[in-house]
Amino acid sequence: MPDLTQLFFDLLPFIAIGFTAQMIDGALGMAFGVITQTMLVSVMGLPPAVASASVHGVEMFTTAASGTSHIAHKNIDWALFKRLAPFGIIGGVAGATVLSNIDASVARPFVMLYLTGIGIYLLVKAIRQLEPHVSDPKYTAPLAVTGGFLDAAGGGGWGPVVTSNLLVQGGDPRKVIGTVNTTEFLVTTSITIAFVVSLGSEIFSQYANIAAGLIIGGVIAAPFGARIAAKVPFRTLLLAVSLVLIVTSAYNVYKAWPIF
Repeated sequence: MPDLTQLFFDLLPFIAIGFTAQMIDGALGMAFGVITQTMLVSVMGLPPAVASASVHGVEMFTTAASGTSHIAHKNIDWALFKRLAPFGIIGGVAGATVLSNIDASVARPFVMLYLTGIGIYLLVKAIRQLEPHVSDPKYTAPLAVTGGFLDAAGGGGWGPVVTSNLLVQGGDPRKVIGTVNTTEFLVTTSITIAFVVSLGSEIFSQYANIAAGLIIGGVIAAPFGARIAAKVPFRTLLLAVSLVLIVTSAYNVYKAWPIF
């Protein structure tokens, strides 16, 4: 019979990581994949393809919980959802196929440098903007394809790429965050299926304890993140998104600095 106390303490660090990452992701529309995948590759030493597959397997559960919470809080723009979902799926499957066969991570520092610039732009916008000016984002199909591809291939992430660019186009932060989080469930599920087809389902069973901890923490945090997105004012959300984007992207650029 397994030692349940020891099992709990083995899972606790991953529960904490999953909770923290999903709290940020649910409230700001980004960071779960960045935090968890960075930990699995840099700390645990997993190959990028295995880490990406594991994170996307976990995100099937956390994004389902997060999306349900955002729907309950009416944080969804369903018209935008319909424009993002199919193209995000196409990009995600393509990215998973590429990463399963070659190392696509060489593009990561360049994508992160771009996202750092986007974060700075949003920060300036949040500081200078006294009244919200909301408009419907126009360029969604190529953005969703790019975000899905980079999310699977490890070069960026669905949340940072799609959320930030929709905000640059003038999207309402609450609706953008909720819609991107909810769409991510479909994108993540398609990516996970593509990884199973390419790499086999055994890649998930090898790291079951890690995945279990991340799922438990993420599912617990999901309702709190959605509620924060529903209640926090426009400018505060924009400011928080910009700061998280700058910190996470700039850190990844710093780690990859020798490539430049």
